[in-house]
Parts: sequence; structure tokens; C-alpha cells
Amino acid sequence: MKQSYRNDCPYYLRDYLTYVRTIRNHTERTEEGYYLDIRIFLRYLRMINGDVPEDTPFEEITIKECPLEYIENFSLTGAYQYMQFLMEDRGNSNTTRSRRTSSLRQFYEYLYSKAGLIKKNPVEQLEHPKAPQKLPKFLELEQSQQLLNSVDSKNQKRDFCIITLFLNCGMRLSELVGLNIGDFSETARTLRVFGKGQKERIVYLNDACISAIKDYLNVRPKSPVEPNAMFISSHANHLTRLTNRRVQRIVEDQLKRAGLGNLGLSTHKLRHTAATLMYEYGGVDPMVLKEVLGHKSVATTQIYTHLSDADRQRAAENSPLANFKAEPKKKEDE
Repeated sequence: MKQSYRNDCPYYLRDYLTYVRTIRNHTERTEEGYYLDIRIFLRYLRMINGDVPEDTPFEEITIKECPLEYIENFSLTGAYQYMQFLMEDRGNSNTTRSRRTSSLRQFYEYLYSKAGLIKKNPVEQLEHPKAPQKLPKFLELEQSQQLLNSVDSKNQKRDFCIITLFLNCGMRLSELVGLNIGDFSETARTLRVFGKGQKERIVYLNDACISAIKDYLNVRPKSPVEPNAMFISSHANHLTRLTNRRVQRIVEDQLKRAGLGNLGLSTHKLRHTAATLMYEYGGVDPMVLKEVLGHKSVATTQIYTHLSDADRQRAAENSPLANFKAEPKKKEDE
């Protein structure tokens, strides 16, 4: 995390961010997310406690001066009012408010049970805003094949390998970017990836993935800066590891080339696609899919196991009553 972030933090938030990185083993990006969520909360506390002039823009409220007393005196009712503020004044969606609720609860849990800085946890019973569950966007099988068949660029073998791994393995963007050459084992037919919280897991590869990786490694430029990185960027003659944003652009460009650029898809949607294809065509059990995708809970995996229109149609047609027809009743004699 940039030092400027920590300079703005009161001591208790700075200690919490250290706990997030060193004990919880979260990434710098996750740490930054917690900081941004808690910063909004501390700005809100200073605002409602009259610490700043009323005409002070919310974004200009500093948090270093926010006393721990404000946090300890907060209440569950106050938390509901804070959620209302996020919705009405900040225009936060249900998804954003749900994330900020989670951040707030974890922050208070640390202050109460880990650091012992407050005597009670007023937000322990704070519920997450209920959000309507949306089916994830994904490519159909034919569209996935169309995308793979149309991959073309200056770094065709690299970009084809990236798309192939996304569509076959269901990796997260950060997992693919973090791959090293040593993580690939042709003999074992596996890739070692590091998911959320640097949790290691083994991903098994099919023939398409192994072929794509080998073809790419045969032409992969050697980088003195990143000798171990799997995917190398040769932008402006600087041989460095591909960044998250560069991979996103590669996927966006190839989707447009395939005529699929208007579907609102992204690297994460390719993860949805991989999971959906495994479930629909491979008959993969949700518990197995959970391990493949690196989910903590099967409840998370279930959003990928949505039924297609074809599934629903088959379910209707396979009903034991699907062909039942009532026999015509005989008219009684007059």
C-alpha cells in the first residue's frame, strides 16, 4: 500500500491494516479496499460528531484525527443510519453497501476481540443489505469456440494461451497474472496457483491447456527483470510481467475481434464461462467445482451452477407426467 494511505490513518486503523496483511495474509489490493471502506466510515463519524465545518466536502474530511471514542460510542441504530447515508447520500448500490457492511464488521471484530481497544462490538448483529441475485454473464459453448478461433495479435501464442486458460480453468485474473514458469508441470499436468489470501491450490490441465502453454513457452521472450514470470509483456521493449490491466485489455481486444465485444464481458466473465461449461457439459459436481474455482464455500459456487434454458426444457420434458393425457369421459346416458 502506498505510504500516503498510512500517513492519513489513526493509529488503530494503521494497526488493523498491518493485521490484515501480516496475520490474515491478504494482498495489498485487499488491504487498500479495507482502508477505503473504513475511511468513508471514519469520515462519516467526524461529520456527524460536528468535528468539521458543515460546508466541508465529504472527500476532504481527514480521518487521522478521528478519536477511538467515536467508534466505541457507535451503536447498532447508528449503523443502520450509516447504511441509509451510504444509500441516499453516497448513492451506494446494495452490493457496495454489503461489502462495506462486511468491512465494518471485520474492523470492529478486530478492535474488540483481537486488539482489545473497545469494550463492546455494537455492529456484531448488523445484517448485510439484501441484494437481488443476478445470474452471471457468460459465453455459450459456440461463442467460446468462436473466441478461441479468432484470437490474433502480435503475441498470438501468448494471448491464445491466456484465453485458453481462462476458459478451461476458471482462474481469477490475479491468479493468471501471478503465474510463474515453475508453477507448470507437464508431467503432472498441473498448474500451481495462488488465490485469495495467497491460498495455494493445484489446477489440473487438459490437453488444450498443455498444448497452449507449451506453444507459448517455445516463443516466450526471456526477461532479465522477470525471469520466472509466465506471461511477459513486451510493450515498449520492456520485458516485464503482464499486469492485471494489460490482460484485461488483451481479453477486451480479442472479444471485439471475435464480434463479442458488445456483451459486457470481462476476464471474470470468462471465469463464469469456464465454471458454467464444466457444470453443463462436463457434469462436474458443485463440490468439485468449488475446489476447482478455489471457493471457501459451496454457496459461492452455486451462482455458477445456474440452469440454462436447455436444462429447464429437459427438466420439463423428463417429468414422469410429461406424456400423460386424460382419457375422455363417457357421457352418461340421458
